[in-house]
Amino acid sequence: MIEQTRGKIDSVFNDIRVSTSIAVNSKLIQEYSVEDDDYKRAFDSGNYALDLMDYMRSFNSYVSGMVIDDIRGKQLYSLDSSGGDVFFLNRYESFIRAYKNDSSLRDKGMFTTILKDESTEAEQFFYIAPIVESLGGVNFSQITGYCTVMVNMEKLQGLVENTELTPNSILYILNNRDEVIASTNSNDQGTLLRDVLSMDKDTLLNGVKTTIDRESILVQSKGLEQADGWRIISMIPVHELTADMNPMRKVSIIVGIGIILIMIIMGIFFMNNLMGPVMGLIMDMKRVGRRDRGFRIKVRSTNEVGSLARDINRMMDEMDEMTRDMFNTQARLYKSELSQKQAEFSALQSQINPHFLYNTLNCISSIGLEYGSREIAQMTSCMSKIFRYSIKKNELVRIREELDCIQAYMKIISIRYENKFSMSIDVEERLLEMMTPKMILQPIVENSVYHGLERMDQGGKLQVTGSMDVDGDMCFCIMDTGKGMEPEELAALKAKLGNEYPELVPDGQSEKSIGLSNIHNRLRLLFGERYGITVESQIGQGTTVTVKIPSLD
Repeated sequence: MIEQTRGKIDSVFNDIRVSTSIAVNSKLIQEYSVEDDDYKRAFDSGNYALDLMDYMRSFNSYVSGMVIDDIRGKQLYSLDSSGGDVFFLNRYESFIRAYKNDSSLRDKGMFTTILKDESTEAEQFFYIAPIVESLGGVNFSQITGYCTVMVNMEKLQGLVENTELTPNSILYILNNRDEVIASTNSNDQGTLLRDVLSMDKDTLLNGVKTTIDRESILVQSKGLEQADGWRIISMIPVHELTADMNPMRKVSIIVGIGIILIMIIMGIFFMNNLMGPVMGLIMDMKRVGRRDRGFRIKVRSTNEVGSLARDINRMMDEMDEMTRDMFNTQARLYKSELSQKQAEFSALQSQINPHFLYNTLNCISSIGLEYGSREIAQMTSCMSKIFRYSIKKNELVRIREELDCIQAYMKIISIRYENKFSMSIDVEERLLEMMTPKMILQPIVENSVYHGLERMDQGGKLQVTGSMDVDGDMCFCIMDTGKGMEPEELAALKAKLGNEYPELVPDGQSEKSIGLSNIHNRLRLLFGERYGITVESQIGQGTTVTVKIPSLD
């Protein structure tokens, strides 16, 4: 409430400042303050200025009167008839003159101290502001007069008295000389106020509890924003602040006792309904700890302890099931290891058959030479090389070995088709000692012969080239001038090469696409997505298969 009162008083003072600022900046008032012609002052500019002051005084109820003093000593009045006589007293002239001589008044207006009329005992204070000419005349930017506003103290006193405080509280408005401007109680205030004014101002800002006339008083001071050095002081008896709290204190004691009783009852209920099941749960858990695997915890309640018991029983059931699954899994792993050992044994036995096969091919080659059949000898010898190369245990071989396998295959094809088409190999020398996965290039060459050149009458060409690209990877191109592929067939093949899992490709694909897809996925699995094969083909012009492999020493 004190803060609200301070806000109201600051608002009143701000309105007075604004009204005065409008007056001193008015063109009519400034013309009157610099007018030399007495006739114009009396009947022209003076009337206009007086009308403006009357309007402003009637608009603001806290303004009792206004007076304009120019630099020649002339005055123009707009007064409230009930309190305007003070302007005609000589005491007013000498009182205001002291403020006119204050050099700080040029920058801003100020509220004055109290002027007291000794004959009538009336008190009054004013707000005074300079008139600075801004019309552009000879007195431009100079003080040409003063505007004085008489504040309606009765109105201000009524504002303070309407503040709702405790019955014996007192509220003062003090100016910068600690003169009482308004108060909620004009009687018996002198002694209290003198005791308060003797206190430290900084201490009063935060409020202080003190004893005045053997009564405990809470005193606080609040400064006004619109009047420098002015403040509000409140004095409230402490017993009046706490008087409203006595019934509340009694109610609080009764409520506190009730809460304690309720907590005791709830504690007893809690002990009976929770601790009993908890103790039973602890006993059952000890039995479970003794590895009684068939035992399950008894559910003694439906609350959280009962839910915990059910969860523990469910956990024990799941542990039993996991144990059974673990035993079953171990049994399956044991059977799998036995099967693997049997397969390895069978693989060792099966190695006898490939050796028997290429030994037989060597025997056929010897018989062909003995009987003068050179072609049979060459074909069986080449077949023996290819077969021996294909069953090598090493997954990575030299490029030279892969090319030897291709040359053996080409030799067989040239004998079979009686040099129907030409074949050539052109691989950079530095690539020959590099490593590559086994059987990568030979199946592609075989595809080119079987699907591209076999159905041509004459003049087909097959060329295998190898070089190193700008990234340091090996690139091999298998080019044929065969029949090529239809656009639909080529698109289907490229789609299959772009699939991560060849088995997911729809059925109906040719063996050619399946073989190329297997090689492509094999390279990607070994070396990454940037490696593999690409295919380009045009119908009637042939097919080019490019194989990209990392350089492996």
